[in-house]
Amino acid sequence: MLVEQIEFANVIILNKIDLVSKQDIETVRAIIRGLNVKAKLIETTLSQVDMKEVMDTGLYNLEEAQEHPLWAQELYNPNEHVPETEEYGITSFVYRERQPFDPEKIYAFFNQEWEGVVRAKGFFWISSRPDYVGEVSQAGAFVRHQGIGRWWAAIPKNQWPDGNAMEEVIKQYWTKDYGDRRQEIVFIGLKDQMDKEAICKQLDKCLVKDYLTAPEMAKKLKDPFPQWFQQQEAA
Repeated sequence: MLVEQIEFANVIILNKIDLVSKQDIETVRAIIRGLNVKAKLIETTLSQVDMKEVMDTGLYNLEEAQEHPLWAQELYNPNEHVPETEEYGITSFVYRERQPFDPEKIYAFFNQEWEGVVRAKGFFWISSRPDYVGEVSQAGAFVRHQGIGRWWAAIPKNQWPDGNAMEEVIKQYWTKDYGDRRQEIVFIGLKDQMDKEAICKQLDKCLVKDYLTAPEMAKKLKDPFPQWFQQQEAA
């Protein structure tokens, strides 16, 4: 909850900076900017802040706030890199793949420590549940994963929303073999600690690379994930 509050904030107060070292302040500043690069950051001691800086600012706008998180910018606007994060020692990348994850392997990955990673969020799919979108959200030592809906490829086209605009959006993510199913996870971390190459190699090892040759067999792979809504719907 704290992470999400930081991500959506317009003004963030970093208090008691007199009680920590310069290095600690730089680390905290980097983490905050890794979560929200657009917010106004006020550093202070004893909460001494001009009320005009935080009261009745008129800054909050829900639509704009949804674009504040760095993960959202990287995921939905991949061509608009945010260079401001570099000066704070923060780097980010998006892992993208089409093949499904082996449920047991990716479950193990989600439950291990990701050194240097401050925040991660995105979509994934597993071979045992090919119709459903999984969401993973990590902040520090906490990782959550859940089902959030169906891929458009699993929904009859006559049930898609009306309008060419929606079809154009779907087509951006569409491939012949997988439809809109994809792995798309943003990783944000400290430049000197997060190892992009190592993380990508681990994720690559979780992929079911021969999925298209035997999808029904891949669907039967051991699945340790807790129930999502589809099992509840079928019950």
